Amino acid sequence: MTLPSCISLLSLSLALAACSTAPAPEANLPAPSAWQGGSEVNNHPLPNARWWQAFASSELDGLVERARLNSHDLAGAAARVRQAQARAVIAGAPLLPDLQYGLDASRQRLLRGEGNDQLDASSSERTSTAFDARLSASYEVDFWGGVRAARDSALREVDASRFDRHTVELTLTSAVADSYLRGLTLQEQLHIARLNLANARDVLGVVEARQGAGSATRLELAQQRSLVAAQERQVPLLEQQWQDNRVTLATLLGEPVQNLPQTSASISAVRWPQIGSGVPSDLLGRRPDIAAAEARLAAASANIQVARAALLPRLTLGAELGSGARTFADILDSPYYTLTAGLIGPIFNNGRLSAARDLATAEQEELLENYRSSIVAGFADVEKALNAISGIDRQRQWQDEELTQARLAFDIAQRRYSAGAETLLSVLETQRTLYLAQDQQAQLRLARLQGSVALYKALGGGWQVEQ
Repeated sequence: MTLPSCISLLSLSLALAACSTAPAPEANLPAPSAWQGGSEVNNHPLPNARWWQAFASSELDGLVERARLNSHDLAGAAARVRQAQARAVIAGAPLLPDLQYGLDASRQRLLRGEGNDQLDASSSERTSTAFDARLSASYEVDFWGGVRAARDSALREVDASRFDRHTVELTLTSAVADSYLRGLTLQEQLHIARLNLANARDVLGVVEARQGAGSATRLELAQQRSLVAAQERQVPLLEQQWQDNRVTLATLLGEPVQNLPQTSASISAVRWPQIGSGVPSDLLGRRPDIAAAEARLAAASANIQVARAALLPRLTLGAELGSGARTFADILDSPYYTLTAGLIGPIFNNGRLSAARDLATAEQEELLENYRSSIVAGFADVEKALNAISGIDRQRQWQDEELTQARLAFDIAQRRYSAGAETLLSVLETQRTLYLAQDQQAQLRLARLQGSVALYKALGGGWQVEQ
């Protein structure tokens, strides 16, 4: 084979290798025309990439930034992106020829005897010195697109790893916001519990005074002391939950809890965000987990082409340009070139290659179902978040009235009992009702804010696939 003909064959091979990988199958899942529970929020702006700022809390903003900077999970996800990028470079390397150089020097001496044909030294010249320099190239012709498909598969895995990193970041920021809001709510509940404990102690003082005057029974005194003890028990319980939540938040920040500053913020100061939900068909481009599932499906489709190409013959080309001499000064005086071509193909492998093709096909089918599942789950996440927000808003309208009336009832019962016109049982009942109403209001506010966080997360947190 002459050098020009080899170059022509190499050019033809590179052209044949330029065939694109077959596209991945479509999910074929029609999106709903509108959200079932989101008609009232469609006019609000869609989330942006810094969605947590909509809560108007500078403390939350700072915590999220610390988490994004220090999170070990996020750093691990970034490292996985770099791993995937390196694998893509490795997978795509065979698309171009492999070039190598070599420099050799040898010295051979015949110690005794006449020597043989395999030795450079002989009885007449018992010492032989040789120097050699060469430049070689090898290339496997990608006739069937297997190498390119392997490169495309690796590139899709890079995309998937990037989308995974965005998913980890979205999960992290959502968890930080959720934990921060829960911490503020626990502080509010602890404040309520201490106020109710003070109220219970005040009532106990009245009961003790009445019992000393003979107008209250020992039973009434024991009942009120029992209520005070229950309120006393509630305070350390809430303190424990608040400390546990701080540990959780510090873990999300990648720091020990000792580094977490105390907060003076109030849950009532956190703003209600107005969140637009858009239309369901746009969700596929806004959820990084759905994008990752689609990228892995595309990678699996490329792997099928890799497996099919392995069933077909492979053509390998080689070329070497070199020169050698017995002295280093003359090393370039005897140039030469060598051209090689080799064809190899499978004959019998006991079904290994065909099984690899079937495996790749089955993996594609699995990832197609995973892709469909992620789409359905994404729709469900948004619907549940919208439904939670709508339901909690309706509850809060009545919860405000419930709390107002519970506070009024307790004040009336307390005054009437002090005047001797009401039994302690009424005071006890109104105390419990007031405490439950106050606690429920704090929990509903937390649930409403957590519903906003869940909706931001379900909508992808302002992420878009174009990123």
